[in-house]
Amino acid sequence: MTTYQDSFTFQSGVTVKNRLMMPPMTTLQSFYDGTITTDEINYYAQRAKGVGAVITGAANVTDLGKGWPGELSIAHDADLPGLTELASGIKAQRAKAFVQIFHGGRMSDPNALNGKQPVSASAIAAEHSDGSPKTGIPREMTIGEIHETIAGFGNATRRAIEAGFDGVEIHGANLYLIQQFYSPQSNRRTDQYGGDRAGRYTFIKEVLDSVFTAVKQYADRPFVVGYRFSPEEFTTPGITLEDTFYLVDQLVQTPLDYLHVSLDKFDRVPQAKAYQDQSILTYLHERIAGRKPLVGVGGVRTRQDVTDLLKHAEFAAVGQQLLIDPTWVQKLENKQDDDMITGKFADAIQCTPFTHPLYQFLVRRY
Repeated sequence: MTTYQDSFTFQSGVTVKNRLMMPPMTTLQSFYDGTITTDEINYYAQRAKGVGAVITGAANVTDLGKGWPGELSIAHDADLPGLTELASGIKAQRAKAFVQIFHGGRMSDPNALNGKQPVSASAIAAEHSDGSPKTGIPREMTIGEIHETIAGFGNATRRAIEAGFDGVEIHGANLYLIQQFYSPQSNRRTDQYGGDRAGRYTFIKEVLDSVFTAVKQYADRPFVVGYRFSPEEFTTPGITLEDTFYLVDQLVQTPLDYLHVSLDKFDRVPQAKAYQDQSILTYLHERIAGRKPLVGVGGVRTRQDVTDLLKHAEFAAVGQQLLIDPTWVQKLENKQDDDMITGKFADAIQCTPFTHPLYQFLVRRY
């Protein structure tokens, strides 16, 4: 049985010291232009102590892909000095440094786009589960814009390599652009990027090809490429678990080093009536069947949570707990479980030092 102390060597050749990861989380700590701040570097370095790898919060690969003010940018070569400092800060703590690369699509805050209209696979607004609009109507991307965005993911990968990161995670989850192309709710295209599952997967395939090409061309060392996905959508139409099984079957045939499922709770049961005997994580782990390592996440706060999660995944990602309890891994290692911060996050954030932008964000969230 896998334990959190076990090391792991990815297909690419990168070795992590244990099975704990810090997953990507929004911090709002970058400058308005996406430049990394000293506060943000310190934030990541503090939480990197003990985990095998840190995955940074989302970094936009193009200016039109910026999701929100205060977001990290990897869209320009001018971003390289700050990115280099960030990678170095994480690696100095003996953790591998992965940067998550993404495009916000229709979920982008217009305030982050200087008033420009967000774009997506189709001119369809995001919906809540009851069918009510969640965002404004985006502009459908042209073929040229699609190709530019795909190239943007490759260019971002090159910058990650040059900045000294150990890998990138492609953000195909949480309703952002890559997921928008795969979802039948947001993708109503009739060209090569739309239609059935295979057609809607085309954008993902070409993004992967762009990233892998950049790794092959620029990486002078082992370099990880991971992929994060959301297993279900709560709209009709929307991504179902069957759609995700198809997606996973395609992804495991690529050179990806790992798959990372985005969940609010690692033991959450699917919404589909045909799949309620096990957790989503269990179904996915069985589907992948060892073809790629799977990263599970969602509500990991205790030693028992880590043990339970690793029964159905190769890695446990610890997010909110590390946010409020930066030395949680050390407490785990030293069997100081009684010292772990428990209770509601809303109470814990009042006792944890945060920068003003992150604190205000957490207050709104919790």
